[in-house]
Parts: sequence; structure tokens; C-alpha cells
Amino acid sequence: MFATLLQIRTGGTDPGIALAVVALSVLTVVLSAAIAVVLVRGYRRGPGRTGMLTLAVGLLLLTTVPELLRIALPTATGVGVVGRSLLVSACELLGLGTILWTVYGGGSS
Repeated sequence: MFATLLQIRTGGTDPGIALAVVALSVLTVVLSAAIAVVLVRGYRRGPGRTGMLTLAVGLLLLTTVPELLRIALPTATGVGVVGRSLLVSACELLGLGTILWTVYGGGSS
């Protein structure tokens, strides 16, 4: 009944599972954005805190952008599953690389 109200159509899966996946994706984006905001606030407190900013960028590239790509690419473009997987994986690797670069002192601290 709840799925009927929201007019959800799922291909071969239970609408409740589809709603749970969407809810978890939204929660992931919200939490990573909130953590990034805290990191940016730390960066703005004073000079010499560029690591906070690069950590925020790495976190967004690791979690938020891939989640949005997983939703936006099949919805708005004709990118196939393989292309989407490559773009999402590349974004996650770039985020991990940014975080590692920050943690191991690649930038000025």
C-alpha cells in the first residue's frame, strides 16, 4: 500500500527493499556532507589547516559523488552499467587517493 502511494515501480524486487536502498543512499549522502561541513569549518578556523579541506574533498569524492553518480547516470544519461561502474570506481579511487595524500603529509599541514 505504501509503495502504491509513492507510485514506485521496481523491476523484479520487493518495493520495500527498493525503498530501503534509496533511504540508505540518502543517509549516506547526508552523513558524508555533514562530516564534510564540519571539516570545512575546521579549515576556516585558521591558516595551516589545509588538510581539513583536502580531507573534506576526499570524503566527498569517496562517498557523496559516487552515490549521486549511481543515481544520476542511469536516470539522466545513456551510460551503461560498465561505464557507470568505471566512473564510480574512478571517483572512489580518487577520493581514497586524496585522503591518503592528506594523511601521509602530501600537502602542507
